[in-house]
Amino acid sequence: MTNTTIETDIIIIGAGPVGLFAVFEAGLLKLRCHIIDILPQPGGQLTEIYPKKPIYDIPGYPSVLASELVDNLMQQIAPFNPGFTLGDSAEIVEKQADGRWLVTTGRGQQHLAPVIFIAGGLGCFEPRKPPIDNIAQFEDNGVDYFVRNPDQYKDKRIVIAGGGDSALDWTIFLADVAKEVTLIHRRTEFRGAPDSVEKMYELSHQGRIKLVTNAQVTGLNGNGHLQSVVIEHDTEGTSVVDADYFVPLFGLTPKLGPIANWNLNLDKGAIEVNTFDYATNVEGIFAIGDINTYPGKLKLILCGFHEATLACQSAYKIVFPGKKLSFKYTTVTGIEGLGA
Repeated sequence: MTNTTIETDIIIIGAGPVGLFAVFEAGLLKLRCHIIDILPQPGGQLTEIYPKKPIYDIPGYPSVLASELVDNLMQQIAPFNPGFTLGDSAEIVEKQADGRWLVTTGRGQQHLAPVIFIAGGLGCFEPRKPPIDNIAQFEDNGVDYFVRNPDQYKDKRIVIAGGGDSALDWTIFLADVAKEVTLIHRRTEFRGAPDSVEKMYELSHQGRIKLVTNAQVTGLNGNGHLQSVVIEHDTEGTSVVDADYFVPLFGLTPKLGPIANWNLNLDKGAIEVNTFDYATNVEGIFAIGDINTYPGKLKLILCGFHEATLACQSAYKIVFPGKKLSFKYTTVTGIEGLGA
């Protein structure tokens, strides 16, 4: 090991909301954390994919922007002074003679801790791209796989493709921003939340969005920047629609990367865990958030918060073996560093 080895209690791989909240729960137990993430800033998918998207299922927040949630989480964990290794990926994990784990990043930075939390993040995913021959030509020139800044679509003609929550949510949101929004879906049924489907149909009936079902985008036209898309309908043939932006929202494909070689039990690209504490089959390694799988799994941020909380309880027993953990409410103990 080099002199630059970072020693801590928990190495958290993934700086998304679940990884950040794990820092808070660990901090309540006097556990130190260091986070590794391939992205250059904390927040994971919330920061990289949809920073301006409102989230509605965070307790206590009727609505909160994704970026605002990240800012709040960063403020919440600030008293515990976590460390960050950003813009780098966890590549190699090795068990040491003293029982601790040594994690080496792609840039050679070493981290040492008795516990590892794998919290997933954008580094484990890539967008599913439609099979359009020249789509790469227009990437960042009219084709966006994520909506990072809705303001760029102001007074523009937008074509969105997809039938899930993300496609529906952005169609509804951009109806108040863009000059024209067209939603293309290859079926008539939508996979999104019923409320979103109802709202989308309402906007369609009002003429605020154009809805085209049983169809898909098969071609892109433009000179440097996108100018139009080719739509192939199941029964009505081919048509061309003017568009400044094409946003295909078909979800993300999980890519475990080096984690796939860490001898963890996997199921369809996700890490199997024990729901008692979200431990993996490898002692001292836990998986929380979207990266894990178990019967009844729901990929929700609030579920990840719960998983992080229970994982920290077991992490404490590993870091402080034989020491009794006394559970106390924050309403009683306060938060160290906040003057409580």
